[in-house]
Amino acid sequence: MASRLYPAILERAEKKTFAVWLPDFPDCVAAGRTQEEALEKAQGALAETLAAFAEQERALPEPTALAKIEKPKNFLAFVMVTAAPPDPSERVNVYLPKSLIGRADQRAAEMGMSRSSFFGLAISVALAGAVGPGVQQAWGRAVKAGLLPAMGKKGR
Repeated sequence: MASRLYPAILERAEKKTFAVWLPDFPDCVAAGRTQEEALEKAQGALAETLAAFAEQERALPEPTALAKIEKPKNFLAFVMVTAAPPDPSERVNVYLPKSLIGRADQRAAEMGMSRSSFFGLAISVALAGAVGPGVQQAWGRAVKAGLLPAMGKKGR
């Protein structure tokens, strides 16, 4: 699903602070000492809300038209906030040497990650081409041994 723009209300709050809330997501509220801080926190709260919607397999609401939103007493501005739904995950089965899985699990634990998150990170780094010379050399040795395809070429 493509990103959507949702209206957010920026208003002046108590004690010289600012508040932001999204009419389409009633539990999505944030406050800050500056407008920027309040908006940044609102974007974070929206990301958490979108993750919860995805986890519950709930459809996102249609954005409310600005003309239909009642302005609060301390209204400052409407701000459009981008909502990008999380990319859904898919379960996959892979066969890897137990020693490699053990090393991956150890490194994931050191980084405070789950195995799935670590594999996702490793794949993302490899796909982005952000592999250093050491990785390229190790890959080259595995290619020569017939264990892996050459980089930049389709797998077997």
